[in-house]
Amino acid sequence: MTPFCAAVDWGTSAFRLWLLAEDGRVLAERRSDEGMIRAGQTGFDVVLEKHLADLNAPDSLPVVVCGMAGAKQGWREAGYLDTPADLGALTEGALAVEGYRRDVRILPGIAQRDAVCPDVMRGEETQLLGLAADGVRSGLVCMPGTHSKWVLLQDGAVTGFSTYLTGELFALLSRHSILRLAVADSTEPAPGDPAFLAAVKAARDNPQAVSNLLFSLRSSQLLGFSPSAEGAARLSGTLIGLELAGAFARHGPANKVVLAGSGTLGALYRSALEAGGIAVDDQPADEAVLRGLWSAARSFWAAGTGES
Repeated sequence: MTPFCAAVDWGTSAFRLWLLAEDGRVLAERRSDEGMIRAGQTGFDVVLEKHLADLNAPDSLPVVVCGMAGAKQGWREAGYLDTPADLGALTEGALAVEGYRRDVRILPGIAQRDAVCPDVMRGEETQLLGLAADGVRSGLVCMPGTHSKWVLLQDGAVTGFSTYLTGELFALLSRHSILRLAVADSTEPAPGDPAFLAAVKAARDNPQAVSNLLFSLRSSQLLGFSPSAEGAARLSGTLIGLELAGAFARHGPANKVVLAGSGTLGALYRSALEAGGIAVDDQPADEAVLRGLWSAARSFWAAGTGES
């Protein structure tokens, strides 16, 4: 089947490309570690064309891109839509890469220009566009990751959001702090692990004590109150619990959360939310971003849209 377009999710450290049929079916896929950092050295066009050539994509095939390719340090700066941001306006704010051999459109990010709560996102807005296309147009959305996002949606518009460095903090503390000793002999955190859930609850109930709770991960092991195998679970639970406390303080309490996650990380967040009595609407992150990219591509290039 002849592809309709290529869709690219270009992260800081990861690159994902799909060839899509006009009905959204995936015809082929490529993934690599050639994110913004590596592509900035190699050349964004070089990386893109290499993967398209490997898939025998036609020279005229158009490409829709989201993520860090549109950052200031990326291929071309695509700018931001300001909150409240109608997700339908993402395509209107897309940047066409001028002078390039094929039609490439880079979707913009979203900015919250608030001196008290300034924030930005790139890539997540396309997941939200995909969620909206699938009928998720209002509610509180949690998007776990290195920099987790919590987003308020109202009638297909982003009215507010907040970012939490939970994943990055876990990496820093587990590799470059005294807590590396607390996790050195531990197993990977598992959803439903009692040690993980206890740490989530402790941090969510007492976020002001998180610095003390973190230190206790090591001291409790030294004094024989907790086994070393629980270190990573307790660290992960403490940081996720802190994130939950911050998100609900910022956006208000919720009985239900839309969870756009995947893999073990998504399962950990689901476990943490459900243990707190919160209903979870699972929406796989990969499917959401792919749906968002396809929705944007259709608005650009599908017959009868008025675009070309």
